[in-house]
Amino acid sequence: MTSKKRSRLALALITAGALCTALLAPAAHADGVRPECPRSLACDWVPAAYQQTGDPADKATYGNYDTADRPKTNAIKFIVLHDTEVDFDGTIRTFQNPLNKTSAHYVVRSSDGHVTQMVKTKDIAWQAGNWYVNTHSIGIEQEGFAADGAAWYTDAMYRSTAKLVLHLAARYDIPLDRQHILGHDGVPPTSAAGTTGMHWDPGPYWDWNRFMALLGEAVRPSGSKKSELVTVAPDFRANEQEFRDCEKGVDLPLQGSSAVPLRTAPSADAPLFPDPGLHPDGSAGTDCAADWGSKISASQQAVVAERVPGWTAIWWYGQKAWLSTPAGTRVTVPTKGTVVRPKAGRTDVPVYGVAYPDAADYPAGFTPRTGSPLVYTIKAGQSFPGGGEAPTGYYYAPTIDASTPYDHTYFAGGQTYRSVQIGHRVGFVKATDVDVVRVG
Repeated sequence: MTSKKRSRLALALITAGALCTALLAPAAHADGVRPECPRSLACDWVPAAYQQTGDPADKATYGNYDTADRPKTNAIKFIVLHDTEVDFDGTIRTFQNPLNKTSAHYVVRSSDGHVTQMVKTKDIAWQAGNWYVNTHSIGIEQEGFAADGAAWYTDAMYRSTAKLVLHLAARYDIPLDRQHILGHDGVPPTSAAGTTGMHWDPGPYWDWNRFMALLGEAVRPSGSKKSELVTVAPDFRANEQEFRDCEKGVDLPLQGSSAVPLRTAPSADAPLFPDPGLHPDGSAGTDCAADWGSKISASQQAVVAERVPGWTAIWWYGQKAWLSTPAGTRVTVPTKGTVVRPKAGRTDVPVYGVAYPDAADYPAGFTPRTGSPLVYTIKAGQSFPGGGEAPTGYYYAPTIDASTPYDHTYFAGGQTYRSVQIGHRVGFVKATDVDVVRVG
């Protein structure tokens, strides 16, 4: 069954029984814009600001998004889930102020799951902290605070967000997997230098297993018991973890979580795994909620590197990381899928946070925008989940009114990139560097 057909089936299942009045298409608003929502959601339209913020002659100073004509100009292949870190009304005000230089396509309210659209899906919201991901994604902000996620992530929010994601995934043919349905914490930096500035929302208390089940993609075994590919699948309530909000210096209470700690050796006393981008000095990982290198999330996939009684090692950011897998407890399930491996003779495959064209793909006289490798590599003998083709291109939009040469132009590249779950965040590798292999 295709991803599009699965999306439509799941959407039909979770919307069954809705009131007849809810099946009416959202009405157009006073400015003539009809919210881009499934008919079972009574969405409204409140436009984010799109205006200059300084000298009228300076067309490069503006907010809060860029106009485009997606998917004609560039494909939409990712959906990014966030939390707002302010309340719903405050989020609306933030996106209506061009000085804030931030936006998202949709905002979902915690109390009742109400959805407000603020940027048209054809346009590019400034939401992910990665320009490549921005240009190829739709951003959904959910009212709440990541450190207090369990108190904000309501049943109404899960269901509304799921309906919206299913609608968008079917419309744009977006695969319903964790290499394409991302948390903000799964978005890679555009360069190695930007690693420490990336966000960690919606955080360890967003129930990814529950959400993927609402999308019709419940985590269940699909491969043989000895499959090298596994999906992380702990029970959210039973998987109680203690983390720390290190940004605020607060210990978070023991509670159910999607996150499973990763260690450097098969022992509960071993140091937590250090993300090489966050711990370049080799220091140990931490229990900080923002330190995503030290944990893997439910519904994310990984490739098994080694097994010993009670522990499983996975390939993680180019190294081995160990998670506790006690006998009789479901922490992972075997999975069928595709993985990427270095081609024969390659010892280190670079991983990128963008899939930009090569310099030769740009016109003469234009300063090319190309990608630089992150600190992570895929080494000979290692495999990572992924293999889907990522769009190769760069969308150039430096001004508010397309007033410079090539302004608001999408430069497509000839290089083919593949997506890869290199660690907690996704990345991209050149197809010429890897083989995509079916396993399970």
